[in-house]
Amino acid sequence: MSVKVNDMCYMWSADDDLAKKGEYGGAVTTLMKYMLENGIVDAVLAVEKGADLYDAVPILINDPKDIAKSAGSLHCGTLNIAKVVEKYLDGVNDIKVAVTCKPCDAMTIRELIKKGRIIEDNLIMVGVNCGGTMPPVKTREMIEEVYEMDPDEVVKEEIAKGKLIIETENDEKSFSIDELEEDGLGRRTNCQRCEVNIPQMADMALGNWGGVIGPLAGKATFVEVFSDKGADVLDKAISAGVVNIEEANPKGIEIRGGKINQSMVNLANKSKEFAYSDIKGDILEVFAEYQDEFSRCMKCYGCREACPICYCPECSLESNGPDWLTKALIPAAPMFHLERMVHMVDSCTNCGQCEEVCPSEIPVAKVWDTVNAKIQEIFDYYRGVEDEGVVSPLTYYQDKGLRD
Repeated sequence: MSVKVNDMCYMWSADDDLAKKGEYGGAVTTLMKYMLENGIVDAVLAVEKGADLYDAVPILINDPKDIAKSAGSLHCGTLNIAKVVEKYLDGVNDIKVAVTCKPCDAMTIRELIKKGRIIEDNLIMVGVNCGGTMPPVKTREMIEEVYEMDPDEVVKEEIAKGKLIIETENDEKSFSIDELEEDGLGRRTNCQRCEVNIPQMADMALGNWGGVIGPLAGKATFVEVFSDKGADVLDKAISAGVVNIEEANPKGIEIRGGKINQSMVNLANKSKEFAYSDIKGDILEVFAEYQDEFSRCMKCYGCREACPICYCPECSLESNGPDWLTKALIPAAPMFHLERMVHMVDSCTNCGQCEEVCPSEIPVAKVWDTVNAKIQEIFDYYRGVEDEGVVSPLTYYQDKGLRD
């Protein structure tokens, strides 16, 4: 078999041990191990369980024997791995890395590639399908109070058929994700608004997502190829015999795209409608709608530190400038936030990192997502997508949008 872009198949590990440790046949773990063992990459960047199931930490692996540490999913793993690639690995300037990435991770990486902050040729993005991540503390409380289960006994969480399923070794319970989120539970609010569940901007996307049916259900991963780089890696792994494959069932493809993915997109649109459909006007008017929230700002710079898109080597908010911008005036002047907005909002991937760290509980991610939606509406520009030669509409003049 010669793998090509847009190919789809079912895949599972030929290593029984990795197949058991990983989810849905351990395909992701096996691919990462193969790339590392055969010098295709120098290291693998993934996440591993920290203190417990509700704590995910990044791990850089250069020994194939350690690859099993990253096996399995951590749905309370809310970090954006792009920040690690850009800041702590120097944009993979002098190292070749394979990275597992959720859609928001992959979108952010694409934006940083456009800004010259990450070297694309040195990176292989192994995308994982994602229906959203959950806030660790609130999730523990939800499992204890709503599910009436011990959060320390949970072995798996999954969103399927509109329900959030929580499993222990001896029990399984599920509740409607819609009803949970109406009560302020379930996924993070930025994930509720996200309509990108399959990371098509990665080199490949892997996951269950209802696409694997028949005898392989629960035992194999659905794989879709999006780049020549991804096709080459898969082709080599298949030829080496480290993974087993089977042609994807047409009905499974239909279920994955037409039912599972579309139902999640519908949920996202419903959340967006609730969040900001009533906010009208131009970008500055949209920003003004949130002035009461921003009046709580302590100017701690937490949002800037957490943001994977911020790119100034020396932050413009702390360089020499007018006192109202650079000094610790509380609350922060509106221009403080407007300057941040100008720098990153066209590239904001709604990853929620800023909102998670805000001590004043300002819905920062919602604000930037609202303005980003306005940019999409005006310019028909979608961040995080690999369009060669397409740059932000805020970098040049157009006959529409800001001139209207």
